[in-house]
Amino acid sequence: MAVPAPADDEDEPTVAALIAARPFLSLHALDGLVLEQVPLARIADELGTPAWVYSAGTIRARLAELQAALAGLAQVHFAVKANDHLAVLRLMAAGGAGADVVSEGELRRARQAGIPAGDIVFSGVGKTAREIRLAIAEDIYQLNIESAEELEIVSALAAAMGRRVRVALRINPDVDAGTHAKITTGTAKDKFGIAYHEAAAVYARAASLPGVEPVGLALHIGSQILSTAPYRAAFARAAELVRTLRAAGLAVRRVDCGGGLGIGYRDGPGASPAALAGAIRAAFGGLDLELMVEPGRWLVGPAGVLLAEVVLVKGGRFVVLDAAMNELMRPALYDAWHGVVPLAARDAVGAIAPVDVVGPVCESSDTFARARLLPLLAPGARVALLDAGAYGAVMSSTYNARPLAPIAMVDGDRWAVIRDRQPHADLWAGERVPDFIA
Repeated sequence: MAVPAPADDEDEPTVAALIAARPFLSLHALDGLVLEQVPLARIADELGTPAWVYSAGTIRARLAELQAALAGLAQVHFAVKANDHLAVLRLMAAGGAGADVVSEGELRRARQAGIPAGDIVFSGVGKTAREIRLAIAEDIYQLNIESAEELEIVSALAAAMGRRVRVALRINPDVDAGTHAKITTGTAKDKFGIAYHEAAAVYARAASLPGVEPVGLALHIGSQILSTAPYRAAFARAAELVRTLRAAGLAVRRVDCGGGLGIGYRDGPGASPAALAGAIRAAFGGLDLELMVEPGRWLVGPAGVLLAEVVLVKGGRFVVLDAAMNELMRPALYDAWHGVVPLAARDAVGAIAPVDVVGPVCESSDTFARARLLPLLAPGARVALLDAGAYGAVMSSTYNARPLAPIAMVDGDRWAVIRDRQPHADLWAGERVPDFIA
């Protein structure tokens, strides 16, 4: 057998450890891998693979845990970019969460799901004039301004509409969150936010402009943050700026603390909402501020799995799945680690060996795991890729003319399809062949 590349990690968790670390998953002798009370094989039998499955109970429980940790301290605005399905957004609305959006489409999705405009924050470094007008017309809770240039644009558009929009300045505190370079957003080299040393002048400018009402500050330093240290550093800088602005006679009543709370992709616990609450309280306690957070991954990441089937095993080394990078792009994009767990109990036990778990797409980066220690998986065996509820389906594409996979949601012992598998004909339904080449 060919020798695989070095293992992902010497302390790689076993299949049993991965399941034990996730209270919503269990392995039954007859039913195999079960999500809440629904055997995942049952869903795979009916929908085929690849297919996404979300746990409503997990989302509710995690939102409730976060709300409890932040009770009386900060509002929760779910980062829609993490998972924008209407059913997921309905769960957020029902649990009392607002929305953090970064596009017209996300704003419209949030409204369609029943989230009031007054509970929506609009972030993003490149909002178009159309998107800004929509946010103003909807009278959303807050528009986060990412640059001095954007402030002037928003002011002109709002004034032309005869409206006044609430804005917060997103500052760049130049704090390294210590995560992957492609998901850090709060250092000076990143495109996001207004440089910290320029923020006071821009805020004063906002106070003088028509059409805008500066209400506070916003920041977001990155994603998959597991330590409170970067939060404490960033929040301290924001609190210092609040005091500076108030000393200059400027009103500051809100701080948007951003998101980025990390999860345990292996068998660790992930970040603590209580610790985040402590960092927020330590920085902003006594400042009489309306505070908010924008979590995404922490709420929905552990609630989703991607089901796939083994197509073949090549040379004893490559386990080729029918799921690919066009479904779950995170490993190709960020070198992200996702647990791989067999659906059948018989496939989850036995001797393990290092294998590369790959997809069928014609790219070398279409790889889910390298030298992963797994039990023998024969063609036809099915697996679940864990913690795929965030930045999974929302980043899917139809590359290689692969239709979008279906999505199911389980809730206790019930489950339902919340998105059908895309028919192949839909891949070209909106295309036209011009007369001059027909």
